[in-house]
Amino acid sequence: MSKHGQNNEKPDEAQTLPADDQIEAEEINSAMETDETPSWEEKIAELEAKLAEANDHYLRKAADLENFRKRMNREKQELTEFANQNLLLDLLPVIDDFERAIKSAETCSSLKSSKDFSSFYEGVTMIEKRLSTQLESKWGLKRFDSAGQLFDPNLHEAIQMDKSAEVSEAVVQEDYVKGYFLNEKVIRFAKVKVLMPENG
Repeated sequence: MSKHGQNNEKPDEAQTLPADDQIEAEEINSAMETDETPSWEEKIAELEAKLAEANDHYLRKAADLENFRKRMNREKQELTEFANQNLLLDLLPVIDDFERAIKSAETCSSLKSSKDFSSFYEGVTMIEKRLSTQLESKWGLKRFDSAGQLFDPNLHEAIQMDKSAEVSEAVVQEDYVKGYFLNEKVIRFAKVKVLMPENG
């Protein structure tokens, strides 16, 4: 076989695409480069926004928990302070009786000369004072006087009213039943007689 009959053409070392295919490849590469895939900066900004949102959510939850804890402590404190309110209210009529007995003895002139009565009066007064002092110091029960004070519907219950030219505002003339605080909270209104201005 002759050497001249062999194909001596060498294959191209670098083949190039046809012109149309070349243009299409360039368009694909361009599209990939301009794809909407977020950059690192955008991803970092997105993560920072999510972190800020999670942190804000955590702070709100922490604040809610703290408010709940404070409310529970306040309710517990109030429950402790006023747990004996009903018991103390039951004792108030007893103190009222002491007051009435003492007042009655003070106005009974026929008995004041009696030595036995004097001892009895001092004894009853001492018992009433001791009971009131113990209830105030240990339980927070405090009696308040109203006579001569301006009428206050938050403290007083008017059960009788008279008009007077001597007053320009409603004034308590007399206590019929004393009012009481329990730890600065009114648990019984004072029943009072009120003087009202004549032109009011």
